Amino acid sequence: MSDHRFSHTLADLRQMSADVLKFAKSAGATAAEAEVSMGVGQNVSVRLSEVETIEYNRDKGMSVTVYFGQRRGHASTSDLSPRALEDTVAAACSIARHTAHDDFCGLADAALLAREIPDLDLYHPWDISVEESIALAKRCEQAALQCDRRINNSEGASVAAYGGLFSYANSHGFNHGYYSSRHSLSCSVIAEEGEHMQRDYWYSAARAADDLDSAEEVGRIAGERTARRLGARRIKTAQVPVLFEASVASGLLSHFVSAISGGNLYRKSSFLLDTLGQQIFAPHIVISERPHLKRGLASAPFDNEGVATQTRDLVAGGVLQGYLLSSYSARKLGMSSTGNAGGNHNLILHSGDLDFDGLLREMGTGLLVTELLGHGINMVTGDYSRGAAGFWVENGQIQYPVEEITVAGNLKDMFKDIAAVGNDVLVQGSKQTGSILLSRMTVAGE
Repeated sequence: MSDHRFSHTLADLRQMSADVLKFAKSAGATAAEAEVSMGVGQNVSVRLSEVETIEYNRDKGMSVTVYFGQRRGHASTSDLSPRALEDTVAAACSIARHTAHDDFCGLADAALLAREIPDLDLYHPWDISVEESIALAKRCEQAALQCDRRINNSEGASVAAYGGLFSYANSHGFNHGYYSSRHSLSCSVIAEEGEHMQRDYWYSAARAADDLDSAEEVGRIAGERTARRLGARRIKTAQVPVLFEASVASGLLSHFVSAISGGNLYRKSSFLLDTLGQQIFAPHIVISERPHLKRGLASAPFDNEGVATQTRDLVAGGVLQGYLLSSYSARKLGMSSTGNAGGNHNLILHSGDLDFDGLLREMGTGLLVTELLGHGINMVTGDYSRGAAGFWVENGQIQYPVEEITVAGNLKDMFKDIAAVGNDVLVQGSKQTGSILLSRMTVAGE
């Protein structure tokens, strides 16, 4: 495939990667790996129907890691000329000669490398002009402003389009790459009533522009979410059920990912240390990794080290089935890479039968959280305390908005206290989940 957006083809990048490996071998390296990438992006934003920014970026780069036995050196460059590639390899080799011996560094196990590279339909370039982007952003913002007369200001609407390609190669003979794209549409507005102001936002992201929500839909949701926050109150401190709306529930999955990632495990800085095969979630919870979803926002045929990605259940019946490991962290733990150098791939928390309204009825009386603030997470102990905003719910019905509160608990307990997962699944990134209902948390207010 060739594309006029890029000054080089994928074949060109693969050849550069191969050349870098040859330079490294000539310099005496016992092993090496290299990645060459290019990207083209356009981002247009408007505010109150006036153009705020027009950004256009064209990036390229090469990074190389060389090994002299168990010593490692790394260097990178944005210049893809043959001389620059050779000089960068020389710099990496110089670094390697002065680094300490590390028994755990090195390339991924050759037996784990991807042999087949499935087409995951990840590249859908968006031929949208600046003028078309401006018009789309204006439509999005206008839809938000028209939602409610109390919405009288805007933080803007943005349209972003991105396409890229890369090649990764190592001295085991692996040399593959692919094209990918990611586009988004977002809007944030401000509402005012008396002396009180509120803001909220919404966005849509997808590999293909056709899969994005419409500008009017994104704007409408942003406007409705903003207006409904007006009149927010504080509530008294209590222990009540808490429903995390899907847009913030993915954060709970992020904490889970951090806790089972190799770096935190071998450093012994995870509250889920040594829990493989143990019950860590409620028995009905299943969490899967699906790296081969067509057009998935986190789909990939192989990880950052060329290791083949695999479909698997990380949690089944609430029991932890596996970790997220790179080659280095796996060796530190005496295990094998799981194909997660670079992170997780389409982590999916399986949903139940209840929709959002059903979850509210199931909760009865408690707190609906729609925004989280701050980063009060202790990954060693699992202690969780974050500022929040949302709505007070009674008898399964939203009563009024609330703010200036804190939700607190411990992630170990929170995972086991998941009462239900809604089927209102939101796909905006690498983690997919519906709203999550926890049976009890401490809500600190007045």
